[in-house]
Amino acid sequence: MFWRFFFFIACQLAGGFAGWYLAAPTAAETGALVGIVLGGLGWLLIDLSRSVRLLRWLRVGDASDVAMSTGLWGEISDRARRLIRAREQMTRDSQKRLHDFLAAFQASPNGVVLLDSQGQIEWFNQMAGTHFGFDAQRDMLQHFGNLVRDPGFASYFASHDYLSELVMPGRESTPARPVKLSVHLHPYGEGRLMLLSRDVTALEQAEAMRRDFVANVSHEIRTPLTVLAGFVETLQTLPLDEQERERYLALMAQQADRMQTLVSDLLTLSRLEGSPPPAVSDWVPMPALMRQLEQEGRALSAVLNPSSDHLHKLVFDSLLEIEIAGAPNELLSAMSNLVGNAIRYTPQGGGIHVRAQLLPDARAEFSVQDTGPGIAPEHLPRLTERFYRVDRSRSRDTGGTGLGLAIVKHVSQRHGAELKIESTPGKGSIFTIIFPASRVRPVPDAVPGSQRTAFASAVRL
Repeated sequence: MFWRFFFFIACQLAGGFAGWYLAAPTAAETGALVGIVLGGLGWLLIDLSRSVRLLRWLRVGDASDVAMSTGLWGEISDRARRLIRAREQMTRDSQKRLHDFLAAFQASPNGVVLLDSQGQIEWFNQMAGTHFGFDAQRDMLQHFGNLVRDPGFASYFASHDYLSELVMPGRESTPARPVKLSVHLHPYGEGRLMLLSRDVTALEQAEAMRRDFVANVSHEIRTPLTVLAGFVETLQTLPLDEQERERYLALMAQQADRMQTLVSDLLTLSRLEGSPPPAVSDWVPMPALMRQLEQEGRALSAVLNPSSDHLHKLVFDSLLEIEIAGAPNELLSAMSNLVGNAIRYTPQGGGIHVRAQLLPDARAEFSVQDTGPGIAPEHLPRLTERFYRVDRSRSRDTGGTGLGLAIVKHVSQRHGAELKIESTPGKGSIFTIIFPASRVRPVPDAVPGSQRTAFASAVRL
């Protein structure tokens, strides 16, 4: 401020001296006075021009137009420049943090939609676009309720009660392939909402399978228990002759065997799910497996068909001298389940072809083909679910527990194998297990007899 006053006085003195010097001797005092006024006006014009330049810079923001390093306006411009630079740095930092937040939302496995106070879409990540079918160019600033026309969500949005989440059908949901989305609204800011969505189809299916599993186990065990209880009460209360007693006891033994088979299959599934995958250092010879399967298959066919004229036409075709890396008891369980199912569901006199062959890419294929009634296409995706049956009454008549194909699926997965099911109603079915090349090797040329015996013993477990 001192220098500003000093330059003002200096301009007046310089103007007064110039006016006194240039004026006539008789008008020296008047010239000096005029010079002082003109010097003050000159300083004022210079000062005003500096202030106009500073104001223009503040309006436009171009710092290159300002070069004032001294004086009051120079100090003001310098302070303003520092404040503007600090503000620009804060803006850049804020934009970077915003970008980081949006990048984090974009990387989220859940869908994120930001809505304004009117319910219009301000931003959404890629996962939300997948969940709801949004397009960034088309749907930004559109009302969310106009794009997602689900009655349940409309009621949820209008209730303003967002303490709990809502499960609604997904965009690609169909009766054959249901898709479930969980959406949850979270208020923030001034009336804004953040919507989180996640695909809970697998969780819903798992929960449904758990409920079905408990219900099916209860039903499967309750049925034979009811029969056993009825027979026990009959034996206790009614006088029966020896033939009737033997018939009732045989039926009771049959129901007891049914429960024992069910419990055994449940324990097998539990063991498969809870144990580590089988090692690749244990090798099981395929010829020994095929011999065991043929022996069990022919015995089962004889039990189901007492008349020798109506036995199944069983063909076991295997010329493979290979070994498969895995657990022998698991491999036998999976393969015997496929053979047993084919025998149970194929009518008397029908044909069953069991084949083991090596594929061109060095993988091994085990397949069971039957001439049974076949399976409709809508049932194929669910065949490996526990207790899933195409025909419940027929399955029980054949002695099945509804767990065989679930065991086959788990054994295949544990051995890195692929389970394929092909079926044509009225023509039969083909069940195939394809083992990866890494678990297949030729049988060594010279296998000691003790090892062959050990292999055979392992397979019979």
